[in-house]
Amino acid sequence: MYSPGVGSGTQPAPPPFARLAGHPLRWRLLRELARSDLRVRELAMLAGQPQNLVSYHLGRLRGSGLVGTRRSSFDGRDTYYHLDLARCARSLAAAGAALHPGLRLDPVPAAPVTGRCTVLFLCTGNSARSQVAEALAQARSGGRVQAASAGSQPRPLHPDAVRVMAARGIDLAGRHSKHYACSRGTGSTT
Repeated sequence: MYSPGVGSGTQPAPPPFARLAGHPLRWRLLRELARSDLRVRELAMLAGQPQNLVSYHLGRLRGSGLVGTRRSSFDGRDTYYHLDLARCARSLAAAGAALHPGLRLDPVPAAPVTGRCTVLFLCTGNSARSQVAEALAQARSGGRVQAASAGSQPRPLHPDAVRVMAARGIDLAGRHSKHYACSRGTGSTT
């Protein structure tokens, strides 16, 4: 039986993740942020706690790197908190390994990517979200994803979608709305 620290006179401290996430309010905040990015006042309302107490615990989570912030892309005034899922996964795995070596998660080697996959983003209007998803999938997959988008009631491509994506270096200008019944690449705006 594995018993770290037994007989040595000193007990090792719980791993940082266990200490941080073990607090009921911080655990609640992590769970809420796992669902969506939120502002402090939204988290305070969801947790039913005063905003200053929520801010204090968010500061502890930020200090550990489990939680980060971003400014509102609309006007930059609001701060949204988000969960760093990758860091949480690593921290949780390290906590398991600290408890018992049998809980250590050996990384599984990534399978080599062979071939390509095709993804269809289907929505009602095909005027912004599905077009953006199509462009992002193609741009960020390194050519491994062949993406298309279409809609059941297509509307013209929204100029703000073109503008926002252009600011991020992705050109939507040549794309157009397509009905899902049209063959891929030959759709027409209706």
